[in-house]
Amino acid sequence: MWGIREIRSVVASTDPYAGDGRALKNFREREDATREILEVISRSRDDEKPVFDTILRSALRLCEVDMSVLAMLNEEGTHLELTASAGAQFVALKPGEDRWPVDSNLTVARAVRERRNIVTEDLRDDDVYRQGNPTRVALVEKEGMRSQLVIPLMSGERAIGSFVLQRRKKRSFTQNEITLLQSFAAQAVIAIENVRQFKALERLNEELSDRVEQQVSQIERMSRLKRFLPAAVADTIVSQGSDKVLSSHRALLGVLFCDIRGFTAFCETAEPEETIEVLQTYHEEMGKLINAYGAGVDHRMGDGIMVLFNDPLPCDDPASDAVRLAIAMRERMAELSAQWKRLGYRLGFGVGISLGYATVGMVGFEGRFDYTASGTAINLAARLCDEAEDGEILLSPRAGIAVEDAYRLESRGEISLKGIREPLEVFRLGGTAAT
Repeated sequence: MWGIREIRSVVASTDPYAGDGRALKNFREREDATREILEVISRSRDDEKPVFDTILRSALRLCEVDMSVLAMLNEEGTHLELTASAGAQFVALKPGEDRWPVDSNLTVARAVRERRNIVTEDLRDDDVYRQGNPTRVALVEKEGMRSQLVIPLMSGERAIGSFVLQRRKKRSFTQNEITLLQSFAAQAVIAIENVRQFKALERLNEELSDRVEQQVSQIERMSRLKRFLPAAVADTIVSQGSDKVLSSHRALLGVLFCDIRGFTAFCETAEPEETIEVLQTYHEEMGKLINAYGAGVDHRMGDGIMVLFNDPLPCDDPASDAVRLAIAMRERMAELSAQWKRLGYRLGFGVGISLGYATVGMVGFEGRFDYTASGTAINLAARLCDEAEDGEILLSPRAGIAVEDAYRLESRGEISLKGIREPLEVFRLGGTAAT
């Protein structure tokens, strides 16, 4: 953004009297006008209109012109639009309404295209007037303007508008006047660029503020959600920008239940510290595997763990995902059981898996919410887990059918399970390759 020092440098470079020591009658007036424009620029960071008005009034006074006009290119670069005017009130010119094609033969447009000053000593002796251009005819015949100077507003190598001065008297513009008006044009460009940069900075600050606010809001929301929801559910809600997933709905789930065999008897004889140490190790190791295999939700109570696949995180084959996790759990638990056996703890591990529809959603009350599922598929997996012996992974009929092409299954025959109306054929996972 331009500062006072840079602005003074521009003024000095275009002032024909700088450093030559010549005293002119109007030198002080011009210095005062320049100082006033600089002060207005310094005060008008977000609005160039006060600068334009000051420049146009100064031009009227110092160069003895009857009308001064400033026109700016529109954003598309197709038209020049009247931005500000001073002096004679030309009824055909209305700031905010009048506009001229940039490719027209009017001098206000030619100065922009050709990026040069255009002096017209007599507007009547001009092709634009002779061709009957309505704007030029009105300017000459209704307003009586005779002489004109048009200076392009240059921003680097690009013209962004025109500064137009007009007299009723037929009198050309002197070089000193042209030089002074060029300095005014340069100051107008400085004001325009200052305002553009200021507004761009404001927009950037607003965008950054909005981003920070959104991020803080997201972090706070995530923190609140994770107080009572599994991380996977909280992440899904934040990423989707909606808590619709929390409402009750039906979903096809792969359900896994597992627990430690012999844990109740172990608790009756072990010290509390030993019980806590075993549980801590068990949940930590199982938790690592649950996260690694992309489960959506897991719930834990004592040594029991329930894991859900396909909600809220979708997966293509929830039954196979559940089986893969169960195999990894069984292998790790075999290692842990061997370690515990050396300490005198006789502990095993069993898993039950089902595939079916269940009702999923959030239940609870303020500060005590939980995201869980209920239905026959949930009960069935829990009963299969109860039925499983140490090292067994038992599957429901539907889960068995879903994975039979990838895994070797063995029938355990029909079993009556608590809470299940009819006996069901239960399958034992025998290996990782189908026969």
